[in-house]
Amino acid sequence: MPVKGTTLTSYRPLMQGVNGMVAASHPSAAMAGLEVLKRGGNAIDAGVAVGLALNVVHVDDCSFLGVAPTVIYLADRDEVVTVDGLGVWPRAASVEYFHKHHGGRMPGGVMSSLTPAAADSWMTSLSRFGTMTFGEVASAAIDLAGNGFPMFRYLAGRFETAYDQYNAYPSTAEVYLPGGRAPKQGEMFYQKDLAKTLSKLADIEASNAGKGRETALKAARDHIYTGELARKIVSYNQEMGGLLAEDDLAQYHVQVGPGVTVNYKGYDVYSTGPWGQGPTFPQALKILEGFDLESMGHNSAQYIHTVSQALNLAFADREQYVGDPDFVDVPINEMLSEAYLSKRRALIDPDLAWPGTPPAGDPRNGRVTVDGAPQSPHDAATSAGVAGETAGGTSYFAVIDRDGNIFSCTPSEGTKNGGPIIPGTGLAFSLRGTQSKLTEGHPAAVAGGKRPRLTPAPALVVRDGEPVMALGAHGGDHIPQGTLQLLLNVLEFGRDSQEAVEEPRFYSYNFPGSSWASPYSPGMLRLEGRISDDVAEQLRQKGHTIEQYPEWWEGSALYCVITRNPETGVLQGGADPRCEAYAIGY
Repeated sequence: MPVKGTTLTSYRPLMQGVNGMVAASHPSAAMAGLEVLKRGGNAIDAGVAVGLALNVVHVDDCSFLGVAPTVIYLADRDEVVTVDGLGVWPRAASVEYFHKHHGGRMPGGVMSSLTPAAADSWMTSLSRFGTMTFGEVASAAIDLAGNGFPMFRYLAGRFETAYDQYNAYPSTAEVYLPGGRAPKQGEMFYQKDLAKTLSKLADIEASNAGKGRETALKAARDHIYTGELARKIVSYNQEMGGLLAEDDLAQYHVQVGPGVTVNYKGYDVYSTGPWGQGPTFPQALKILEGFDLESMGHNSAQYIHTVSQALNLAFADREQYVGDPDFVDVPINEMLSEAYLSKRRALIDPDLAWPGTPPAGDPRNGRVTVDGAPQSPHDAATSAGVAGETAGGTSYFAVIDRDGNIFSCTPSEGTKNGGPIIPGTGLAFSLRGTQSKLTEGHPAAVAGGKRPRLTPAPALVVRDGEPVMALGAHGGDHIPQGTLQLLLNVLEFGRDSQEAVEEPRFYSYNFPGSSWASPYSPGMLRLEGRISDDVAEQLRQKGHTIEQYPEWWEGSALYCVITRNPETGVLQGGADPRCEAYAIGY
């Protein structure tokens, strides 16, 4: 039965604490982080422990060689930093290569492999901002992989529905389809090779402990990027037809730097940089600052219309400008400026939806749209759709410790994407290259050494120098949309953390999707089934094409929020009941 709250019913109790709070996509991962906090680790130590555990228990959605974009708040410095946690294309990759050898298509599989990134993201975060050893924070992950964990409903369902995909490679089937079938809920599930790989790294670190903590961590990292494991990764990638070379791994390092931020009604909201779609959520949020959302009513037709239109404007700018800033001149400051976004805000008609993606703006010149583009949905022509998969995977987790340090992370790139397990390692390649484009001149076009435009984008919030929130979402292009709704649920409508993740959600598809081949459904807006038929009809009258998901749609779940009261230090965690996400604190 739902737990009765002050404003609505909640299906789980609100988790509270003052010493630390963890909210993660799986209970075992949340427990791994909590144990590190109890042993004296900070939020960064606990965050790496959670991430490594998720690489085991959510191996379908994230992996040790995958991606792990992270936003960190360092309380003693009052500073926000990001770790991109995103690999780069092999030097041999290019738009020309894919046109010449693959007919201008993204072939998927190992051909879309990037350099491993999550491993370096964990190591770098731990080395620069943590206090503990890799062996200490990896102990839970090693135990979960080697001694197993009970198969849970969400993962069992993934193995069942994608059986052919997991059965495509013997090395993958051996791990994920033991005995030739998908494991069932309640059966023990083991990843012995993954446990050996992680244990080997801990042993290397321990054998170098006398040289100092950072040197020992570097020795473990070197095993992955220049040592024996690197050679195994590259050799098997090339054996399977991929482009990775040893130099690609040896030259790779995650990038640490500032994120993007906007101020929304006194709250400083941070997300990841324009190497991914991090700017999309804060840009849409800043557009919405000019509306009285509270007076519209939560999930009313007017509210859903306004929020979805703001998102579509942000997605339009994403398509026009956002790409790896090492290769692309992204006008990020202009894109997030109040002067520019106040003009873009005027493109939202309260009574009529744009029939296709709105035109991009011209932030460099302070213009509401690029030259010659329509400035009203009344003048816009309907676009043609493009078929394709629109859902997405990914995990999310957040940690806030007693000092207010925050670790907000969206690890992704698991085995669901169809790549083989590297024999004897338990590891899968990062195939996130599928979020690049094969059109010359596109900001997200493939290039050697370039990062694809990543969809996972965690967030956090600070106010007056005090940390107040960590939040994130799951599911490709759903991520900025879900993150925006979570934040507004809390800030505009006073929902607590648990209520915020349980509220019904809505998603626009009125823009080219991130993953190959950019699926696009002009005018499409999909609602969870708990949003009323009356609201759906009102949205149709405004020109939206409406489809409904189930009442509790699992296709975009695993959302988490932690809030912190700066006056009392009380932490409140919420985790999505659509799947097995869990919040725990003390």
